[in-house]
Amino acid sequence: MKNVLVAGATGYAGYHVVGELKKRNYRVRALIRNEKQKEKFKDIDIDEFFIAQVAELETLQGIMNDIDWVFSSIGITRQKDGLTYDDVDYRGNLNLLKEAEQNNVELFAYISVFGADKFPELKIIQAKKKFVYALKNSSMKCSIIRPTGFFSDMRDFLNMATSKKIFLFGDGEYMISPISGKDLANVCIDSMEKGIEEINVGGPKVYSQNQIARIALNAFGLKGKIYHLPLWVRDTVLFLIRTFTTQKIYGPYEFFLTAMTTNAATDRYGSDLLEDFFETEARKILSNKD
Repeated sequence: MKNVLVAGATGYAGYHVVGELKKRNYRVRALIRNEKQKEKFKDIDIDEFFIAQVAELETLQGIMNDIDWVFSSIGITRQKDGLTYDDVDYRGNLNLLKEAEQNNVELFAYISVFGADKFPELKIIQAKKKFVYALKNSSMKCSIIRPTGFFSDMRDFLNMATSKKIFLFGDGEYMISPISGKDLANVCIDSMEKGIEEINVGGPKVYSQNQIARIALNAFGLKGKIYHLPLWVRDTVLFLIRTFTTQKIYGPYEFFLTAMTTNAATDRYGSDLLEDFFETEARKILSNKD
């Protein structure tokens, strides 16, 4: 049976990939940043943990010993601890790639982002594209998975719904087909097993942002109101944060504001519905308030 290193194991996608790999009887080595992160896997029988910092090459020595495949969802949403997208999304993954090449790993699978070519100006996209280029030009087989968005990314709608006010840009008819972690994990591992080099991945259902907003409100049993902001508001905010803040600060905001005005629907996979995810998350939010 293959030995698989999962980098980004504590993230939304990585955690579900770990779980699915174990269901399929793979041997899993999970890359984590500290001992405390082992607690997240108390319900999964992880074969081995490797503690390291991907941005620090010296900490990765030995990580690829006896590894056949690598799966990486390494990336950061918010730039913190002095690290940038270039440090983690690009150089961190590049460090793993170099170690994999030196140890004759068979396959390197990587989670990128759908529609990256449309937004070359975004810092996070630049970092991911640089790594994809390096991966494609490496000596090993690769599998590049490009999801439209995770269910976890949709929590912003739930957060707004708790205030009974949801703000969207334009007419709210931008379309997206987000996918659950479980369904995405199945696509990722199927792609690795079948040797699929590149794949765009969406969930089983396409939603408009207006529909997602209503589903979020319904999850709490609220009527609420959906506000549609003109696109010039988004453009003005982007200009201001890019002009008056550093890239470490504005990076996450420019990605969010761009995603909110983009169509992101592609080939459909899986069966999990956003409605069910929102209902589960809403119950958690309400129970925590109690």
